[in-house]
Amino acid sequence: MDIFNFKAVCSRTGKGEAYQYSFHNTLPVKSMFYVRLGKSIGDLKELLFQSDASIVGVHCMGGGGKTSLALTLCDDPNIKGCFRNIVFIIVSQSPNLKGILETIWEKIFRRNVPEFQNVEDAHIQLQQRLLKQSKPTLVVLDDVWSRANLEKLLFEARGYKTLVTTRDGSIIPRNPYTRLYQLPLLNKEDALSLFCLSAFGQTSIPSTTDANLVIEVQEECKGLPLALKVVGSSLYGEPHVAWENAKKILSLGESLSSYHSEGVFRCLETSIDCLDDVGRTQATISYRCAPELSFSQHDVMRDLALYLGCQDSIVHRKRLLMPRKEHCLSEEWELLRDRQVNAQIVSIHTGSMAENDWYEMNLSKTEALVLHFSASEYFLPPFLKTMKKLKILIVCNLGSERSTIKGLDALSSLTQLRSVRLERLVAPTIPKQGKVIQNLDKLSLSLCEGFVKMSTFNDTNLQEFNLDHCSDLEELPLAMCHMPSSQSWSLTNCHLVEKLPYNIGNMSFLRMFRLLALPGLKELLVSIGKLEQLEFLDKASLGETFCNPEGNLL
Repeated sequence: MDIFNFKAVCSRTGKGEAYQYSFHNTLPVKSMFYVRLGKSIGDLKELLFQSDASIVGVHCMGGGGKTSLALTLCDDPNIKGCFRNIVFIIVSQSPNLKGILETIWEKIFRRNVPEFQNVEDAHIQLQQRLLKQSKPTLVVLDDVWSRANLEKLLFEARGYKTLVTTRDGSIIPRNPYTRLYQLPLLNKEDALSLFCLSAFGQTSIPSTTDANLVIEVQEECKGLPLALKVVGSSLYGEPHVAWENAKKILSLGESLSSYHSEGVFRCLETSIDCLDDVGRTQATISYRCAPELSFSQHDVMRDLALYLGCQDSIVHRKRLLMPRKEHCLSEEWELLRDRQVNAQIVSIHTGSMAENDWYEMNLSKTEALVLHFSASEYFLPPFLKTMKKLKILIVCNLGSERSTIKGLDALSSLTQLRSVRLERLVAPTIPKQGKVIQNLDKLSLSLCEGFVKMSTFNDTNLQEFNLDHCSDLEELPLAMCHMPSSQSWSLTNCHLVEKLPYNIGNMSFLRMFRLLALPGLKELLVSIGKLEQLEFLDKASLGETFCNPEGNLL
């Protein structure tokens, strides 16, 4: 038996996601669940160890356990003993190929990455370098969607092998050096055990439960691990009538196969139907001393959200989501040109966008806008200035380098804007954003340059302020200490910061102050002792002991 669930230590470099070599169980020891992956692991090892095999493709439908199998394989003693380098990379549907190639270089050669001009240049240099080294290397490319992307991530070298996981086995190139493995779904015994663990916290049916009903619901999941876990968890602690309703809904769905994705979604949709109104709308998080908060989502659950969001006409959807499939806006979105859109949440993922690339859309009812892109330059949508109800704006550059952002002046008219998060961006000029800053409750800047030099922070209502990896930041403006409503400050990974403003004690309502990975900061000013409302001070990695004016440790 091999462990089904694993949590890998993930290194995010902005160039892709690469898993290191240590793996940790995600379940407590007493509730650890084992699924018999032994045969599949053995089959994969047999294929990988064939001397003439350089590519092994693992394929099955989404949620079938491909990633869990691949992670378990990477932790196998025989595999770790055979390969000196093991690199696990999530490719996904919209990969940053240049970033992934940079990550492969970094993880294999353990040295600075060259300045690749583009994907083709990166591939050529990697191929040439791999031919000069003979270390046995295994690169796992997880969740690959297209042959075009895969071909840019494959290499030939002595001792170099690639394991590819995908929903579509046809993307794997057919040649004498390729092996294919179709991962089977769980058998009845293991499927029932996994379902019971999710539904009851044990690997068998409790004696107080209607066993026949449990088996009937479980069998509708057709041995698909993700469906077993999601549906089982959604019925945890639910009354008999909820189980009967789930059985009825599931029985109306299509059979689960690689050709019936809607059947998978209908099966998983029962977990949403089980949510009560509180579960649908509320989520309270108290982070206090937690240094980081994150969660992961299976790609099939992401697809389910997109599927449910597309059931209505594009004009009438409450959530308007455009995943990255095209360089510019989707052709479907042409229907939105010059029309009133009812969506409260809008998410757009594109490549580079110039001012004229955007359609003129009426999003006056939208309250949250998420903009994802991968490009060196990006122009915010001109219709942003008409989004009078907008409260949340997230602009995230998923490329490996910072991107110049334009069109920031549109924010000055958004009087309802309360939260802004910007990631991996460069402000082209110092914008006059006084109005925006005064209205915001929360501002988060990550891997950004130029934004802290805004005109003024005086008399703002900013309650939460987060700065992370702002490489050009040398000192904080004095005016930032005159934000009367500030309750939370986080300053992390800003290596040039050597001191804090002398009047930092003026922030009388500050409750949380986080200072992390600031190698240039050697001391805290005594004025910090004036922060009477301060409940938590995270000064990890500063390496000093700080006291308030009365001599009490902070």
